Amino acid sequence: MSEETQQLVDVLDAHRFDEAGLHAYLREQLPEEFGGELAIRQFQGGQSNPTFLLESGGRRYVLRKKPPGKLLPSAHQVEREYQVMRALRDTDVPVPEMLLLCEDDAIIGTPFYVMRFIEGRVYSHPALEEVPKAERRPIFEAKADAMARLHNVDYAAVGLADFGKPGNFLGRQIGRWSKQYEASKTGDNPSMDKLMAWLPENIPAGSDETTIAHGDFRLGNLMLHPERPEVVAVLDWELCTLGHPLSDLAYCCIPYHLPSGLPGIRGLADLDLGELGLPTEQEFVDMYCRKAGRDNGIQDWPFYTAFALFRLAAILQGVYKRALDGNAANADALSVGEGATILADAGWKEAQRLQG
Repeated sequence: MSEETQQLVDVLDAHRFDEAGLHAYLREQLPEEFGGELAIRQFQGGQSNPTFLLESGGRRYVLRKKPPGKLLPSAHQVEREYQVMRALRDTDVPVPEMLLLCEDDAIIGTPFYVMRFIEGRVYSHPALEEVPKAERRPIFEAKADAMARLHNVDYAAVGLADFGKPGNFLGRQIGRWSKQYEASKTGDNPSMDKLMAWLPENIPAGSDETTIAHGDFRLGNLMLHPERPEVVAVLDWELCTLGHPLSDLAYCCIPYHLPSGLPGIRGLADLDLGELGLPTEQEFVDMYCRKAGRDNGIQDWPFYTAFALFRLAAILQGVYKRALDGNAANADALSVGEGATILADAGWKEAQRLQG
């Protein structure tokens, strides 16, 4: 599996639950799957929803649950993750097979779902240094293909008409993340101030499209076939909603606008892409457009990249503020805070491309 999820550990003390109760529940609900003994280990990684490997009868499964404790109402919605992956099961979007959703807190303390385990590879850095050079461009092709397949799904036809608000996604997102940034602001960030003023005034005309938007579509959330450059599963649907397809594409292109070598930032901007066998941003966008049927390309592309960089900067600023409030390790918190400034500066640079 992935460099983030392949590390398996005993269930962490903070995430312990009634394993015998879970086993009894699974035997009752899925007797053909969980008739034998049950072994449980935890994937160690950055997932906001704790994730566990279940093994029973020689088969493997994955369980994802909400974290313990008091949560924000809109956070950690494993029910939405399950709903969208279940809805996509009969489409050509590669998703794991959903087996069960339990919304009863009495079983293990929080809602959870169980899906079938998929064998594969996950790489978090888009430079793909662990992969043979000849395979890197085909992986980007597979990434563009998986994204286009998602955006081409008729969301109403698969039962997701009420999964979000259709229309004005970009305007609503700009407003939301501007408020979030202001609420978590810890110092001056001139580029963010400029973007908050510029973005709502420059939403491209005629850009009000609605598709299923993953919300965190990046290489690290794609599982590749163990041997071939092929996406076998799109993972981590926690931020999925009805939204603008180009918000996913621009988010996926963020590494093209950031430097490599900085802590926590997986950038490509200062690398020799040709030498590495990687496509340029325009080549990747063209791959997506071909797969998605966007024959006329994308007008005002720098707006979407500016928006994506602004959104991620606002997210990182929130992480930074929470780290400071929680007395987290200063070095880590500081690097996250610097990331928000770097992202905002890159976003404003994109905005200026449209201003001439």
